[in-house]
Amino acid sequence: MSAATDTVISVQNLGKRYRLGRRDPKQTLVGTVKSLLLYPINNFRRLAERKSFRGEEDDSILWALKDVNFAVQRGEVLGIVGHNGAGKSSVLKILSRITPPTTGRVEIKGRVASLLEVGTGFHTELSGRDNVYMNGTVLGMSRREITEKFAEIVAFSGVEKHIDTPIKFYSSGMKVRLAFSVAAHLNPEIMIIDEVLAVGDLAFQQKCLGKMEDVAKSGRTVLFVSHNMAAVEALCSRCIMLEHGRITYDGTVPEAIHRYRQASLTQAQSGSLATRTDRTGSGRIRVSAIRFNDGRDVVAHGPLTVELQLESELHAGDLLVVVKFCRNYQDVVMLADNVLQNRPLTVVPGTNKVRLTFDRLRLMPGDYLIDLYVGTTKTPQDKISNAGLLSVRERDVYDSGITPDPGKDGYYIPDACGWSATPVSPAPAPQAP
Repeated sequence: MSAATDTVISVQNLGKRYRLGRRDPKQTLVGTVKSLLLYPINNFRRLAERKSFRGEEDDSILWALKDVNFAVQRGEVLGIVGHNGAGKSSVLKILSRITPPTTGRVEIKGRVASLLEVGTGFHTELSGRDNVYMNGTVLGMSRREITEKFAEIVAFSGVEKHIDTPIKFYSSGMKVRLAFSVAAHLNPEIMIIDEVLAVGDLAFQQKCLGKMEDVAKSGRTVLFVSHNMAAVEALCSRCIMLEHGRITYDGTVPEAIHRYRQASLTQAQSGSLATRTDRTGSGRIRVSAIRFNDGRDVVAHGPLTVELQLESELHAGDLLVVVKFCRNYQDVVMLADNVLQNRPLTVVPGTNKVRLTFDRLRLMPGDYLIDLYVGTTKTPQDKISNAGLLSVRERDVYDSGITPDPGKDGYYIPDACGWSATPVSPAPAPQAP
């Protein structure tokens, strides 16, 4: 079979435009009818639109995707990586036919199963059983086919005891397990998966990765978006990196991961945290600055102070602050959570400072990216990845003349241990000849 006939997804000159601060007229019923009637006239305006596409006009227009081109072969597992706002989810929504492209063309051969959010397509008032049948029908399966797969779907999801309970009573983890199980077992030719595995526990994530490997080996195609580079490396055969709506790399997985890592380090080092726009939350409490050890060096097994400057619009007596120390492509190696440690915090309207102190930093030498979450116990206020870069210098921690090596000694430096050797059953002394 030729490469051309084996291509199941073809994306050509794809662009997606959004209007900031107001609704695009074409997204309303009246706007759509008007657009159809004026279609011949609008053709003459494409030149001006292309100029806007290059960002030369109209600050109210945001191009989430620009000139995106790629093709996916049958049986290929394609990873799509990039930081928040890079355009990853926009690509998947267009491929899933959730939203139309503004420019360009997409060709898809085969039935598509999309898992873009927790419980996508589920009706909260229906039971898990009813939602399995409903989702299967949407994917084009007959009732008989769904019935044949039903027991396997439920067993994989692990919600057997709750399958006849309405979905609205499910936890987020139960929803994502059932949603993934439906999508994975109903034999779609193409699976499109956005960052949903982060909701499940580690055991279920491993089951999902194994299932996706089985799907790929069976000749079906997988598009996988994730910030978990370990999962991308384990699963994908090829990787695309997106930045600001454009493809900046399309090739091997190790090189894409390397570029993603370098971009993360650059993002953490450059610019003002106060002006970063790639963040989520209500924004009523925002992190405007982060500082380590008052600007002094940080050494392995030495003291560390993390100081956050918060701009708050409200009084919050139940503030939740989570600081994640990440290594190896945003894999969390250490986490500090004030609520988990029973350390209540309060902020008032205006500028506030939150200080987190460690008597000994037990991290190996190297660079660590800092992810931040700030909110109340009920509402997320500010969540931002790569908010800072912590560089930990080498040190002879145990005064042994040997410096710990992060390449082979792990990420964590324990306190000095007690060591002893005691003979349990000494060998008998050799007999004289």
